Formats: sequence, structure tokens, C-alpha cells
Amino acid sequence: MLPTDPLLPGLPVLAQGFALGFGLIVAIGAQNAFVLRQGLRREHVASVVLFCAAADAVLIAAGVLGMAQALGERPGVARVLAVAGALFLAVYGWRALQRARRPQGLDAAADGASLTRTGALAQAAAFTLLNPHVYLDTVLLVGSIGAQQPAGLRAWFVAGASGASLLWFVLLGFGARALAPWFAWPRAWQVLDGLIAVTMGGLAVLLMRHAALGP
Repeated sequence: MLPTDPLLPGLPVLAQGFALGFGLIVAIGAQNAFVLRQGLRREHVASVVLFCAAADAVLIAAGVLGMAQALGERPGVARVLAVAGALFLAVYGWRALQRARRPQGLDAAADGASLTRTGALAQAAAFTLLNPHVYLDTVLLVGSIGAQQPAGLRAWFVAGASGASLLWFVLLGFGARALAPWFAWPRAWQVLDGLIAVTMGGLAVLLMRHAALGP
């Protein structure tokens, strides 16, 4: 018998985490606008990008580990969370589809007062940690889905979701000058929201299948 590649079981879980994380983080919002603004100004970009990505990674890992511990040997609770997560993703995908029907651009003007590194990080922290949706997305939703992965594959899921966050913030911050016209073009967001709607719909189907078949 040929040896099994240990990477193979983790790659689908990595991809699922990446797709979920990317779909949740890509949206027109204050945090994205702030990162894009700092990128346009070329002001403390690395610090802001690293803070936002690290905060997401910590919240995602805490959510997955905490939810895994909370679920324990409670398959009934896991099944309920899977159904609830599927419904949430279905609604999220539907909202993305509605945004695609009424696209708008992301306007992040580069004017305004310059910020110190401390001031930029303070604003990044406020946009990240004072937004209640970040806890719903990372801790509850991503955490509950990641916690249902086999114990040996949860790290792959966390890596995928965290990698999506890091990639997005790097694109926003360091690619701001090149990507700003694209982000200001409503049709680009229409295409992106359409892809998000399809992705979230697919993940919702997978979760419903998980709920139906059980762990």
C-alpha cells in the first residue's frame, strides 16, 4: 500500500476555511475603508495590516478552540449549530446577491490629518474590536464551523480563515494605489459580491449536509 500524504486531508479543510474567511471579510465597511486609506497615504501600512490580520487570527483561533471545548461530546448541539450556521450563510449569501444587484464603490479618500503610528493602531483597534459583527463572524460563526472539523484538522481550518484575512488586508494596504480605482468601480464589487453569494451558498449546503449526516 502506498503511504498516504498527510497534507491531503488538510487541504480541503484549509480551502473551506479560506473561502469562509474571505467571504466574510470582503465587504464595504469602515475597517476596510480605513486600511485602504492608510494604504493610499502610505502611512503605517505594515503596522495596520499586521494588527488587523493578527486580531482576526486570534479571534478565529479562540473561536474554534473555545467552541470545540464547549461542544465536547454534544453532537446534538453541534448539529443545531451547523443548521444555524447554514441559515446564516444562506442569508449572508442572499444579502451579497442583493448588493450585487445594487452595486456601489468603496470611497476611501486620502485626505485628512496624518496619524501617528499609535493613533493609526488605535483607530484600527476601534474599527476591529468595537464592531460587534467581528465577534459574530470570527468567534461564533467561524468558531462553530471550525470546531466541527476533526481535531487534527482544526489548525488547517484556522490557517485557511486567517490566511484569507491576511491576504485581504495585504491587498488593501499595500496594493491600495493600484487597486483604489478598482475598488471605486461598482461593477467590480458586483462581480465580487456575486462570487461571495455563490461561495456562501455552497458552504451552507455543506453545513446542512454535515447536520444531516452527523459528525
